[in-house]
Amino acid sequence: MRSRFVSSLLRGLMVGGVALSAANCASPASASQALPVTASARELKVDEQIVHALSRLSFGARPGDVDRVRELGVDRWIALQLSPDRIDDSAADQFLAHYQTLGKSSAELYREYPPAAVLRAVARRDSLARRGGMTIADTIALLQQARRSNQFMAELTSSRVARAVMSERQLQEVMVDFWENHFSVFVGKGQTRWYLPSYDRDVIRPHALGNFRTLLGAVAKSPAMLFYLDNVQSVADSGRRTLAGRSGNRERGTGNRARGRRIGGNRPLPGRPGTRLRGSGNAANADSVPGSPFPVPAAQARRGRGLNENYARELMELHTLGVDGGYTQQDVLEVARALTGWGIRPPRQLIMASPDARVRRAAEMMPDNEDAGTFVFRPAVHDAEAKVVLGHKLKAGRGIEDGEEVLDILARHPSTAKFIARKLAVRFVSDEPPQALVDRAAATFRRTNGDIREVVRTIVTSPEFFSRSAFRAKVKSPFEVVVSTMRALGSAPDPTPRSAQLIARLGQPIFGHQAPNGWPETGDAWMNTGAILNRINFGMAAAAGRIPGTSLNRWPEAGRLETRPRGDQVDGVVASLLGGQASRETREVLTSGVNPMVARAATDSAMSPVLAPDSTAGDESSMVTGDARQRRRLAGRGFESIPELSGLSQIVGLALGSPEFQRK
Repeated sequence: MRSRFVSSLLRGLMVGGVALSAANCASPASASQALPVTASARELKVDEQIVHALSRLSFGARPGDVDRVRELGVDRWIALQLSPDRIDDSAADQFLAHYQTLGKSSAELYREYPPAAVLRAVARRDSLARRGGMTIADTIALLQQARRSNQFMAELTSSRVARAVMSERQLQEVMVDFWENHFSVFVGKGQTRWYLPSYDRDVIRPHALGNFRTLLGAVAKSPAMLFYLDNVQSVADSGRRTLAGRSGNRERGTGNRARGRRIGGNRPLPGRPGTRLRGSGNAANADSVPGSPFPVPAAQARRGRGLNENYARELMELHTLGVDGGYTQQDVLEVARALTGWGIRPPRQLIMASPDARVRRAAEMMPDNEDAGTFVFRPAVHDAEAKVVLGHKLKAGRGIEDGEEVLDILARHPSTAKFIARKLAVRFVSDEPPQALVDRAAATFRRTNGDIREVVRTIVTSPEFFSRSAFRAKVKSPFEVVVSTMRALGSAPDPTPRSAQLIARLGQPIFGHQAPNGWPETGDAWMNTGAILNRINFGMAAAAGRIPGTSLNRWPEAGRLETRPRGDQVDGVVASLLGGQASRETREVLTSGVNPMVARAATDSAMSPVLAPDSTAGDESSMVTGDARQRRRLAGRGFESIPELSGLSQIVGLALGSPEFQRK
């Protein structure tokens, strides 16, 4: 049986906020009312509006932010955040300039940080050339080179945290976080990581507040998505007509050499069977692997041949229409057929890792290609027969136009407007947003042809956004917990990967969600006893200065409160870190210095799960329990190992772990 405090804490985090005051329990406006968007219609007081806007449209208030927004006015601040190009972000730009790999293309990353398979292939080739096996020195050198290949991902994840901590364009960063989760890709799948810097830099960021169709097209042509969801493997089924051998149907891509090329093939296909891919009969013949112009044994090619539905299904279910969007399995097949031939121009370094000696010899004669690792359309493997997608007929004989029209159909479909509008409302308003707000946001989506900025504006200036029921109604994700803590304490941005690793320790590794549905946007998935304990421990670690760039010496309020009586310190911490409002239970914890949940966990091993160092899940399956020895062993690897705190640092640590701070 949990203690009354523990039950209250879990209930406050998981069910609907914290007990603040009688005024905060006012009845919310009816979800069916389409209230006018005026300040007078808002249920929150002016200072509450500021706290609320900073908690939802940014990654949390920094010292002085509330005063700055109050001086500017919350509506003008929101309008400015919706136009990030008007905001000077030079400090963040200067900090990010120190990263060595953020601006590199995928081809450069392959060349400078080759995959381990390439290193092994080169080492094997060199050792055979010497007519001897690999020496210990060879092995050590190989391991050192392989370790370097992690540098660009360390910089990418570090930069994600640093931008969220220090950028003045906070809503832009929130939207980047939203879309990179909506269009989720998993770093752990094969070559995906070499495409992620470009995915963040060239695909998501430029379009985060732009047009949805443009963003959707950029994602559809991104090597990260094409590889992660296997569309690079998807080719026309055997027996279907393709554009192979058609004049004017050369490969088309997004790289330098591909610019300006046109895809022909708009004439109807001749009434003859399509050309079958070479090598379909005899294993001695050669064929080409989808995405590679180099021959490999036909038996190997056949293993990857044929239609792959993975991206088509997720494009409809997760990216546009939603699971109840009105499509059928036949629509999935038709979309997959339309997207055949959408692939990646293979890097020379990757081809050199092939187990086939002929492929390696051909690759060694290739010049380095600046377009490697970019999108390419391959007419020879595109299914060029007629298709029907959601009732729209796509005529035969076309090439890349098939996929482009599919994206047009999906982007303007009413189900997409509803799906995107609801997901944005969940992110910004509540886990169960009012249907009237979702309907208005969907109407804005349709009216503006998918203008993301205007859909967000509809949501974040609405009475529902500023309603009492929305105030502190959402639980922060681990990413938001770490970043908001660093911002609240005025931390310096962390140029190392350590802050990103702390986010992973709390259960949300950046680009680390294996399934394509992304991390949960609702609070119930993040809250259980173990997760709460880890968040409390993280707060204490931050107050103890164990978080990179974080120290109470950087917190402006520390000097003023350090010598004050404990009661004044509690009031100051509540005012500065908790928006001036805290429940009676939280004030008791801050005053006494004892969190009953932590005290009980110290004596109850069943109640104190700890995140495993390599955890990649955000639910209870990522927790491990054990005896005190195991917990001490894990504690030595992370933020669980913290000293006993007292005085102001103890109050700050407990406040950072409180329900009020864990919600937004």
